[in-house]
Amino acid sequence: MKNKRPIIPELLAPAGSFEKLVTAIHYGADAVYLAGKRFSLRARAGNFDEDGLSEAVAYAHARQVKVYVTVNIFAHNADLEGLESYLVLLNKIGVDGLIVADPGILNVARETLPDMPVHLSTQANVTNAASARFWANQGVKRLNLARELGLDEIRQIRAAIEIELELFVHGALCISYSGRCMLSNYFTGRDANLGDCAHPCRYSYRLVEEKRPGQYFPVEEDERGTYIFNSQDLCLLQRLPELIAAGADSLKIEGRMKAVGYVGGVVRVYRAALDWISDQIESGGNVKELELPKIFTDEIRKLGTRGWTENFFAGPPDASDMIHGRMRMEQPWVPVGIVRQTDPLIIETRNVLEVGDSIEYMGRGLQTIPCTVTSMTLEDGIPVDRANPGHRIGIGTEPSISDPELFSIFRKNSTGGE
Repeated sequence: MKNKRPIIPELLAPAGSFEKLVTAIHYGADAVYLAGKRFSLRARAGNFDEDGLSEAVAYAHARQVKVYVTVNIFAHNADLEGLESYLVLLNKIGVDGLIVADPGILNVARETLPDMPVHLSTQANVTNAASARFWANQGVKRLNLARELGLDEIRQIRAAIEIELELFVHGALCISYSGRCMLSNYFTGRDANLGDCAHPCRYSYRLVEEKRPGQYFPVEEDERGTYIFNSQDLCLLQRLPELIAAGADSLKIEGRMKAVGYVGGVVRVYRAALDWISDQIESGGNVKELELPKIFTDEIRKLGTRGWTENFFAGPPDASDMIHGRMRMEQPWVPVGIVRQTDPLIIETRNVLEVGDSIEYMGRGLQTIPCTVTSMTLEDGIPVDRANPGHRIGIGTEPSISDPELFSIFRKNSTGGE
């Protein structure tokens, strides 16, 4: 066993809509996770109706990509209505697994579909080997471990059980333990544990004493206000070799509600990183000693972020590791178009694009081709100097893009810098 070559984990990507599913698969996801219209913790993602689920599974399976469906709400009695028939539908469609958090839903799933693989959601909060063994004994095939674990704890759980381990490696973090938060419910009536979070952790807060209305007490972190719950984003890109050495079976990217450009960009970088690690191992490299080249970090920094944190990976984080002082993501590069036809080259615009703009074509791997827009025409052939989001336009570039691929993304720098 000591000489066994490390296995490259599955790259698991979010698919909040069919377009995001297509984009994630195009840029190299091995599996995607998505939701139907009920029982999911992302109720405001696009999600899929029955026909949409069938189409998504057929599209993914035709490209050897697995599909896992989230059934991960914490259910009240009324929420269980229709669960069995929904699970039967998912089985008929051919999904590859269910993602659950609630023990009751797990029990219904095991009784209704005893042969369906069940993955335990991070919301179930597996933080120790004893808990991992408990869930394994309930018939769970895979555990998505709690995000509050360090590397040593992950290794200890791996040594204790044989079932698959899944780990979040990138994306937004919930400031509450394993995402089990009631702030949204208290503030807005939207229950995060039923998939309808209003994200109050991103709000700016001030302190007021009830007998002194209107008098705000200073608890500021900086001049912008106090964001005492607003976490930075998780990024374990540079830790991939250690996670592979620790025995991770699946690496998960957060983002079912993120834009298609973000999903494609993140999947692209992590796919390239895993392929690079695989090549190094094939060449005799020791995975524990590998360090990703700087190009990977440079590329991930072009995507939207609230700042990066490695969370609990190397030990408990402090405020400087976690708190981010703005509600919205900072996005230095934005997608401007998605390839819809290759000959001639036609894109669907996602942000304003003008003749003369400097843009980049995001190929698979880390292939990026910088170019300048030299011409644009509407579908009826009329030339234009500017295209707004949602247009389908033919574009000419210098240099021209040889062999562009459907679903690839063009982007531009939104800051005016390099």
